[in-house]
This record gives sequence, structure tokens and C-alpha cells, in this order.
Amino acid sequence: MDDAGLLRYSRQIMLPDVDMAGQEALSRSRVLIVGLGGLGSPAALYLAAAGIGTLVLADDDHVDLTNLQRQILHGTADVDRPKTASARDRLHALNPEPRIELINDRLQGDLLHEAAAAADVVLDGTDNFDTRFAVNAACVATGTPLISGAAIRLEGQLGVFRPDLDDGPCYACLFPPDADTPHETCSETGVLGPVVGVVGSLQATEAIRLITGFGTPATGRFTLWDARSGEWRSFTVARDPACQVCGTRG
Repeated sequence: MDDAGLLRYSRQIMLPDVDMAGQEALSRSRVLIVGLGGLGSPAALYLAAAGIGTLVLADDDHVDLTNLQRQILHGTADVDRPKTASARDRLHALNPEPRIELINDRLQGDLLHEAAAAADVVLDGTDNFDTRFAVNAACVATGTPLISGAAIRLEGQLGVFRPDLDDGPCYACLFPPDADTPHETCSETGVLGPVVGVVGSLQATEAIRLITGFGTPATGRFTLWDARSGEWRSFTVARDPACQVCGTRG
């Protein structure tokens, strides 16, 4: 690392939990972010700022004026642009060092499997269960850690799933694909911008923690945050032997 890099990352290098070894691990890492909306925006910004080596950004949507209340990667001048292009420009303006790869197509099938297999960790910032289930299945198949976020109204959720560990549950252990789970969207019920900001920032923190190896591994931890009361609840998800996705693994 050159002098400019040492200066840029100095405040996190001085942390004993990160140090030079952790910074070098970040610079070698490859992170896939699925969805560049309210969750993917802060996650991508903090990961780029932290010095992730390669960020793979996947989103097939375009910036809409209604996005700007919470999707802080994008600005007014980006309306109608592909979110991936807007995100690339913003991230490189923040930090030109990370390599940024764009996937402008809907991430599914072989493309999703290949992207998950190549990543050290996957962040899911999407807003629909079909995509979440597909991303989870790809992470289970490839043994890639998954950090899942969700937010709606004044409520946030964060889940860390480790299919790379023998006892690690997956997203489907908590939310079975065949369950009759209500599907709500921000366009229908609304969402407070800072709520998605908090969850996306936590996703970035968990990714950094996993890559650098500090702290206790968050295997199957699921956290709920109620912004109305300011209360947090956290519990551990056990692996379900009968899970449709990971039950037959190992």
C-alpha cells in the first residue's frame, strides 16, 4: 500500500481489530451487492470508502425521482439513468481505488450462480421475496456468506447467514419459500429514509467484520429494529434439517 492509501484508510487501520492485515484483506476481497436502492446505497458507499478491492453492483433498474428520498447513491441529475452507472460514478468520486463491475441485467439463473460463486460475501438489498429466495439459494449452492437486509415503514431487519459453515442456517430456514408470507413494498406502505440507511450501514459493517475476521462470527443472527420505539431485538436462527434449500447440505 502506498502513502496515499495509508493516509486514506488510516483511521480504520489504527483500529486493533482491523490493522494492516485487515486492510489488506479488504483490498483483496470481492463483494457482490444485489440491489442499489435504499439498502445497497449506504452499503456500497461505506464498502467503497473502506477499500474493498472489487465491488460487483447488480441492478437492472433506472433511477426514479421517488428513489431520491432514501437511495443516496443517486442524485437528481441521475434520474432515468441506470442505477449501476449512477452508482459507479458516485463510488469512484468517493474512492477511485476499488474495481467496480456492473451487472445491468436481472440477476438470476447461471448469471446469479456465477456471481455468487466469485464473491467472498453477498449483500442482498432487494425488496421482493422471489429475488431474496433466488439469492439465498445461489449462496447456499456456492457456500457464500449472505448478509440480508430489509426495511419498510419504520422497521428494519438484518440477517447474517453462513452456508459456508456446517451448522450455518440459510434465509429459507427462517422464511420458507412455500410459506404464505405477506409481501409489502415501500411504494405501497412507505419507508423512512434513515431506516434503510441504518440497515444498509449495518450490512456494510457485517461484511467488513466477516472479511477482516474481527469479533464473534454472526452465524444465523437476525436483528429487528423498530424506529418508532428505538428498540432492537436480536435472535439466532437455527439450521432447519427439513429446509427446502439447505436441509440436504453436507
